[in-house]
Amino acid sequence: MCYSAQIRADYTKLVREYGAMMSLDEFAQLYAHDAGKQRPKTPKAMDDGFAGARTAQGQDIVAKIQQWHAEEMQALDTEIRVQGERRDAAHASLATRPTQKARNEARIAGNRVERAQARLDDLRRTGLLPRDSRIFPGVYAPVIVSERGQRVIKPMRYQCRLPDTPARHDTLYPGTYNARRDSLGGYWKPAFGHCHGVVVVQSFYEHVPRHALEQRTLAPGEKASNVVLEFHPQPPRDLLIACLWSEWDGPEGRLLSFAAITDEPPRDIAAAGHDRCIIPIRPDNLDAWLNPDPSDLDALYRILDDREPVSYAHTEAA
Repeated sequence: MCYSAQIRADYTKLVREYGAMMSLDEFAQLYAHDAGKQRPKTPKAMDDGFAGARTAQGQDIVAKIQQWHAEEMQALDTEIRVQGERRDAAHASLATRPTQKARNEARIAGNRVERAQARLDDLRRTGLLPRDSRIFPGVYAPVIVSERGQRVIKPMRYQCRLPDTPARHDTLYPGTYNARRDSLGGYWKPAFGHCHGVVVVQSFYEHVPRHALEQRTLAPGEKASNVVLEFHPQPPRDLLIACLWSEWDGPEGRLLSFAAITDEPPRDIAAAGHDRCIIPIRPDNLDAWLNPDPSDLDALYRILDDREPVSYAHTEAA
């Protein structure tokens, strides 16, 4: 299952290369400061993509993002101060009476200071790093969909919650960020043939058993362990990953969310030890995929079968 991906979050390029319009209303709603709302989980590249906004609505989105950042930075400053005091008190205790409790306190507080400081540094940083475009389940990404024949970019959460399902399904079924091809006519039937999209991906990450990567069986007494691999298309290029999406309404509010469709792996992925892979569709099939005919599901399966031929290289992720 594709648990993480490096997305394309350059709005100018998405608009120019894929002829899509930005749904500024949806982005404004995502970043809105509604009562009781928590900060949406968004990659830095997606936030910073609005930095050069020229329209009044775009600049309003920038102001909303900056407000979220200011509130988070204030909370992080408080966390660093509180945990720093906790760490210093533990070190003082260790200097007079070393105990396991004090060592645990120093370790936990130190780790929390380090994490908070790293996040604070990321918020203050102006330049982008590759990891700023990486998404995980629960994080939002720009997804290209079609409305009345026009390609539109909307922000959606990477974990799909289908209509008429309770919010607790996110916890009960945490794997719903991927949609298996052999389940499209089952669990995913409400979305397949109705709500299709693509997310533009530059690379993706998979958990792979180390012994499978090394193409060997487990040694006697050896416990299985996983390694994270990043798969890169060769030559490097953007991939249009087939997705299903949903608009959900409930007591918790409105949610746009998506899942990437996965299938049997191509040879390069299988050789690295992984048994699933997201599906890159051909650019020529993009409009047919985004505008599905629910009465002709066979045509949609043919698009998934007629996928873009891609060779992959992989590296072990840090």
